[in-house]
Amino acid sequence: MADVTVLHHPGCSTSRHALDSAAQAGVEVEEVRYLKQPLDRATLLALLERLEDEPADLVRKDAFFKEQGLDAADYTTPEQVADLLVEHPRLLQRPVLVRGTLDGPGRAIIGRPKDRADAFLREG
Repeated sequence: MADVTVLHHPGCSTSRHALDSAAQAGVEVEEVRYLKQPLDRATLLALLERLEDEPADLVRKDAFFKEQGLDAADYTTPEQVADLLVEHPRLLQRPVLVRGTLDGPGRAIIGRPKDRADAFLREG
């Protein structure tokens, strides 16, 4: 089993940085390309339980979010966030680093800014 699971989007420089940092630190990573392998609601809720960030922080409030006519105030609870991310996986903030498996025990963080991912990976 890998030491850390990284929810990754290869087009994101911050996400690529997390994988590069893991390799440099000798941390074994399971890479989950969440756009090709979308997370189901139960997995998202389990992830949100362990996330050290606020549930709303897991949602990207980017141009796509605005184009959909979404309001950030409507996505603050774990249930609201999970439902939104099931419908629109591309709104998942990235990278997400999980110590352990996605649906098991452990802790999780959003790897932004980049030095946050570095610190998480050094914790071992």
